[in-house]
Amino acid sequence: MDLKDDFVKRMIEDIVPIHKFLGLQLLQIEKDFVKVKVPFRPEVVGDIRSNRWHGGIITTVMDSVGGIVGGTHLTSIKDKMATIDIRVDFLSPAYAEAIIVEGRTMRLGSRIFVASMKAYLESDSEEKSIAEGRGVYNFIRLNPEA
Repeated sequence: MDLKDDFVKRMIEDIVPIHKFLGLQLLQIEKDFVKVKVPFRPEVVGDIRSNRWHGGIITTVMDSVGGIVGGTHLTSIKDKMATIDIRVDFLSPAYAEAIIVEGRTMRLGSRIFVASMKAYLESDSEEKSIAEGRGVYNFIRLNPEA
């Protein structure tokens, strides 16, 4: 699969309903790495007193990014992936601005895929994470030889 194909970008941003709802924007994709941006808007607020992101929304985006990274290893459109487990550590407040989430392949086995993810505010450097996580995914290739 050509990761630079416009269809891949459109599928990630517009065809996956949760991505479309969140306004997820694909910034970079290559084998083993994905970077997305999600704009801040009122629907993502979890703490109305301080106007900060809801941790569950950040976790959802991180899970999606882990899945997208796993998708860079697909050998067929019929391959299957499903989240087994996700762990997120919240390190700093997520103030009212866009977040950037990056994901990387940690391990790709014959049935299990593991990704690491980190999230940071758009105005911050990638060294100042608001959250870091790890996702474990069931990864089934229908054509393992490809």
